[in-house]
Amino acid sequence: MNELTVSDLHLDYGSGAHANPILKGVSMHLHKGEVVALLGPSGSGKTTLLRAVAGLESPKLGCIDIGERRVFDGARNYEMPAEQRNLGLVFQSYALWPHKTVAENVAYGLKLRRMASAEIAQRVGEVLKQLGLGHLGERYPHQLSGGQQQRVAIARALVYNPPVILLDEPLSNLDAKLREEARAFLRELIVRLGLSALMVTHDQDEAMAISDRILLLNNGKIEQQGTPQSMYETPDTLFTAEFMGSNNRLPAKLLQREGSAVRIEVGGVVLQATARGANSGSEIAPLIRVEDVRVSSTPVDNALQLGLSTCMYLGDRWECLFKSAAGEIALRAHSKYRLQPGSYWLQMPADRLWVF
Repeated sequence: MNELTVSDLHLDYGSGAHANPILKGVSMHLHKGEVVALLGPSGSGKTTLLRAVAGLESPKLGCIDIGERRVFDGARNYEMPAEQRNLGLVFQSYALWPHKTVAENVAYGLKLRRMASAEIAQRVGEVLKQLGLGHLGERYPHQLSGGQQQRVAIARALVYNPPVILLDEPLSNLDAKLREEARAFLRELIVRLGLSALMVTHDQDEAMAISDRILLLNNGKIEQQGTPQSMYETPDTLFTAEFMGSNNRLPAKLLQREGSAVRIEVGGVVLQATARGANSGSEIAPLIRVEDVRVSSTPVDNALQLGLSTCMYLGDRWECLFKSAAGEIALRAHSKYRLQPGSYWLQMPADRLWVF
């Protein structure tokens, strides 16, 4: 059974002629023990969808079910208040009470539920131990690091064992190094505790690392959904391909198309490529991931000869930029070593050179 089901959800800001549609018929589900990431650019509707599930935004049409409970039904004009939905919420800002200790912050929701003091103390102790915070119960938020504050916010969301935990950009307040560590911690915690989680993020690396399934939103609609691997390796649309990776776009002319096999011309050179999506017109958008371009100092098949413009050191590799003499073609590629100035052949395997 689904822990969460959203059916044909519509939500507008404003009303009448000034209504601004934010969600335009979104449907999704979340299985027990599954992590689904809502991914997309600013304004795509991902945070609005999360807030609608939480009961913090009022949709116009559609349905929301948590387990077997219907919490929103547009046709019946029914909306269950947020506090009755029993969902765990982790906000982007963590929203910790500054005047309460870690233990008091975590216990707050249980006190509102009028739980017995002994049971509150037991539950708070258990969840703090699970998150490695057992020794910090008497500290105040300002005495904690950013990563510790984040874990307190998660503990507060988990303490009453909700069916679904909602995470709104949970790692965005952390610095780059801590974010990588927190990403691994959060994924391990979710798997270990068997949580069902819906997470909003604009970071595709974060979405791929933590989630079992990604819903990519674009302008209020789901552009594509699937496992992180399928979204990255087999995108259905140009939007998905561009959002899910680091890419090179090429100016090209379509020469021939036979099924998925495509011949294109780039700067006077004929290249073999693979058609993706449903585009059948003459306007094409060829694209290849930066990591799929192979650099050669001698002529190779299915390649462009370009001059090296610059190289940037990234620690585990160099990222090199190549340009044509007139500058109309630019390609980025990775190299294990810093390349010497000169011309190189940039090979693009036909199955990795996608045409949309």
